[in-house]
Amino acid sequence: MVPFKTFMKITITALIIFCFCTVSVFAQNSYSIKGSVADTASNAKLTNATVAILNAKDSILQKFTRVSDGTFAINNLKKGKFILMITYSGYADYVEHFTLDSTKVSHDFGRVSMTLKSKLLAEVIIKAKAAAVKIKGDTTEFNAKAFTVQPNAKVEDLLKELPGIQVDKDGKITAQGQTVSKVLVDGEEFFGDDPTLVTKNLRADMVDKVQLYDKTSDQAAFTGIDDGQKTKTINIKLKEDKKNGYFGKIDAEGGTDKYYQEQILFNRFKGKEKFSAYGTIGNTGKIGLGWEDNSKYGGGGNFEFGDGGDIMIFGGGGNDDLDSFDGRYSGEGIPLARSGGLHYDTKWNGDKQSINTNYKVGSLDVDGTKNTLTQNNLPGNYINSNTDQTFNNHMFRQKLDATYQIKLDTTSNLKIMVDGTDKNSTTDNTYNTTSVRSNGSNTNNRTINNDATQKIFNASAFYTKKFKKKGRTFSLNVSDAYNKNDTKGNLKSEIDYFSDKAVLDSSKVVDQFKTTNTLSNVFASNMTYTEPLTKAFSAIVNYGVNINNGTSDRRSFNKASSGQYTALDSSLSNDFKLNQVSNQFGLSFNYKKGKSTVYFGSRVSSVNFKQIDEFNSDNANSIITRNFVNWFPQASFQYRFSQQRSVRISYYGNTTQPTIDQIQPVRVNTDPLNITLGNPNLKPSFSNRFSASYNSYKVLSGESIWVNGSYSTTMNPIVSNTTTDNSGNSTYQSSNLHGKQTVNVYFNADYGRKIFGEMNAGLEASANGSTYYNLATYELTGTQLNKTTSYTYSGQFSLSKYVQKKYDARISAGPTYTLNSSSLQTTNNNGRGFNANGSFNIYLPGKFQVGSDGNYQYNAKTTSFDQDFKRFILNANITKSFMKDESLKVAVSGNDLLNQNKGYTRNGTANVFTQERYTSIKRYFMLSVTWDFNHMVGGTPKK
Repeated sequence: MVPFKTFMKITITALIIFCFCTVSVFAQNSYSIKGSVADTASNAKLTNATVAILNAKDSILQKFTRVSDGTFAINNLKKGKFILMITYSGYADYVEHFTLDSTKVSHDFGRVSMTLKSKLLAEVIIKAKAAAVKIKGDTTEFNAKAFTVQPNAKVEDLLKELPGIQVDKDGKITAQGQTVSKVLVDGEEFFGDDPTLVTKNLRADMVDKVQLYDKTSDQAAFTGIDDGQKTKTINIKLKEDKKNGYFGKIDAEGGTDKYYQEQILFNRFKGKEKFSAYGTIGNTGKIGLGWEDNSKYGGGGNFEFGDGGDIMIFGGGGNDDLDSFDGRYSGEGIPLARSGGLHYDTKWNGDKQSINTNYKVGSLDVDGTKNTLTQNNLPGNYINSNTDQTFNNHMFRQKLDATYQIKLDTTSNLKIMVDGTDKNSTTDNTYNTTSVRSNGSNTNNRTINNDATQKIFNASAFYTKKFKKKGRTFSLNVSDAYNKNDTKGNLKSEIDYFSDKAVLDSSKVVDQFKTTNTLSNVFASNMTYTEPLTKAFSAIVNYGVNINNGTSDRRSFNKASSGQYTALDSSLSNDFKLNQVSNQFGLSFNYKKGKSTVYFGSRVSSVNFKQIDEFNSDNANSIITRNFVNWFPQASFQYRFSQQRSVRISYYGNTTQPTIDQIQPVRVNTDPLNITLGNPNLKPSFSNRFSASYNSYKVLSGESIWVNGSYSTTMNPIVSNTTTDNSGNSTYQSSNLHGKQTVNVYFNADYGRKIFGEMNAGLEASANGSTYYNLATYELTGTQLNKTTSYTYSGQFSLSKYVQKKYDARISAGPTYTLNSSSLQTTNNNGRGFNANGSFNIYLPGKFQVGSDGNYQYNAKTTSFDQDFKRFILNANITKSFMKDESLKVAVSGNDLLNQNKGYTRNGTANVFTQERYTSIKRYFMLSVTWDFNHMVGGTPKK
């Protein structure tokens, strides 16, 4: 294992070498060209003509400029053989080959004469290859023909070759410094929001163009007024001759220790119709396709309506009195995943109507163990806990969604979306906890099992209308969300309390049956009208009504004399009804002229809230009513220096309502040593968030600079109020904190460029953290305000290179440092760490390929946790391709060759520091056979 100090020396040395090499590269780029452009007949200067420099070998674009005042000049070129291509609307392209070397460091083209196409004879028209990269407004378009990939390569392999785009080993895509969260096919969603379904399975030889842009919201796309909601998006445009036929793959994998992974994918394209089906099963941690959009349309269990959170969130899914499983796998335990899905989309009636549908079904079982070390800081005291947990979780889910769009006429459109989800989950957890404090200790052995069912239905309609006056629009958006969750289960717990002399003082036994039934129905509406006051200045007016009706019935039953769970425990039971009505009005303005865009305005919401305690309907305090006003001011300024360089500054203020779980005054004793209790007297908090970003991207050199950060404060924050008695029993309740503001800070800077020709180099620095408070009360010492600070700083240096049909290699490494402290303790909990990642693939003769990847993580010990953590995960594989088109592949791979994969996390919140170690997938070897089949009408290009 390489020591941390050695890693630091290597990193510093690499940074120095990088700086010197970069200077050397810059010194070599001293070649230049110049010239002028004019009309052949009239000698008129052709200002704004495009001048592009292409590689003579492969026609890849190197640099380009615009003709200014009839002349052009391009500096900082490398030596080599190039093609000069000049284009101007209405004129034939001008193409000329030239060379730059040590004997000719500059080239003067003199006066270049352009000829109108109408005057040019057909036999002398000059044709040139299409440029590899084009800039169309805010869209960067890559010509797939200009980039070569391996036979049977997927879209993911193509993306790795495109300048400014990176793909990591898990398929995560980063473009121009930002994460790509949406990948479309011909402008349409493909199995919802799972980008890997496209990138890992769609064939690269089917792609015509790759478009990269920031996708705006439906509202902003319609009005043309930026609302700040953007998603970095890649659109895969298919070749026309690749839109008819079928293709797919079959993947069968079996390994040691009973690990396996199987997958089948089938796609049938016919013009504007697309049909796809897939199925997966395995226990290697690949959870399958299509589960990433679990929270789309509120499907994750909670519904929050009213833009900006002006209405309280009504719980569903995991918000019950027992431990629930949300159906996600984050590396904890050993999973068994089964999933399948169907997709269909088509357009008809001259593209005036379209439909996009998806059906997904699957199950996930996760079994494992976890050890949790916790330090709970108290005024003048502490509680250190050690918990061993065994868990067995299961979830079955199926979901159907559909989107229908129709162009009613040339000025109006209607978009309708519906989806329904059915879930069932079961959990079985066992906990063994030992807690130690200065005046004694406790042991707690408990088991929890839980059976939950959930039904979700969402429907929405979005109508848009454009008027004759440019910029004048009207839109109406209405939606309804239904969420029903029923949970039942058992809690069994036994606590032993010991004195400081390890003498048993007392014991407490809990044996209960619990039920939780929640129902939420949310209706939301929003009308928006835009009016252009001038060509550059517009007003946006909106109004919406939101209605939320729901119930929450939570009950706990003890064993009666009959041995049945029929004795209601009223102290742990409650039945509430919730009725909320919100009227929201907004007025904002948008100014856009030249390179500047300014947006400012505010929304105000009047909320009427009524909560009824059905258990105590005769009590005068059984009904809680509130009337309050929420404000949501916002402003932003953006200046675009060019299409690929801009700066943005924004402010956003919002009121946050407490959740129902924070308000509902019911005691939750899932962990009898740590009781939670709602607080019906909670009031909203208000946050101010300032953010700024700067980006600069040069397509030709691949140089990118991305800097963004934010600073936010929260007034009247909702914080944790913990009361701990002399025996170590704690009760947690949320409270408003007056006179203090919590702070959250985020900063990230990323620089990347090409060095040594085609090698990508990058530097990244980031910082994030917060300062927050909580109230801590200890029976022996009283109440104290605890201030917790938690900030993490990290840096990373990266190198990557891809040489077609030879090799690809990537490496990144950097340190981290965390500041973590609590005012309740005199010592801090600071910690340092180091992370490194690397991978390579070598393509050998005989259709062989060998590859490996590794990840190293180091975390030093801290005051609270006296053991450091080291882990190096090394994987390797060898692949042999068969058949002429290499469509059949056999591979042998080894996962975690050093058998060091150990589940681990460490974090701090409020007055609690936590470290977790858990079961994870360790070393195994796998044999896999993959067949890519393809029968497209257009055929497969010759290799």
